[in-house]
Amino acid sequence: MTTTNAPGADRQRVCFQLQVKPGRLTEYRARHAAVWPEMLRALAATGWHNYSLFVRDDGLLIGYLETDDLIRAQAGMAATEVNARWQAEMGDFFVDLDGAPDEGFAQLTEVFNLEDQLAAMDAASTERSGS
Repeated sequence: MTTTNAPGADRQRVCFQLQVKPGRLTEYRARHAAVWPEMLRALAATGWHNYSLFVRDDGLLIGYLETDDLIRAQAGMAATEVNARWQAEMGDFFVDLDGAPDEGFAQLTEVFNLEDQLAAMDAASTERSGS
């Protein structure tokens, strides 16, 4: 979990990994091509911003989102009825999953962000020039 340093951007960038069962990949893609409208609204309302899922043909799934607080965003979704239905339907799509997909994912550590490094470089340059 990383907090952005760009001006006005206090959101955490969160990247995670799951493994979709190979035999379920076609259906998984189809389900995400038409996510329930109430699920989409709930995600936005509980703080899941710029949320994307990427999947390889072998089922490796990478998710990315930005949020003010991941724990609060997860708790907000856990409190919704639509999320309970969605997680119940989606849980069987994954290999070796402990718990619901939206809580059982393996979170990845960010090691590089272009905007953060550019902002740090610009800030250091401004400090050196006395501006």
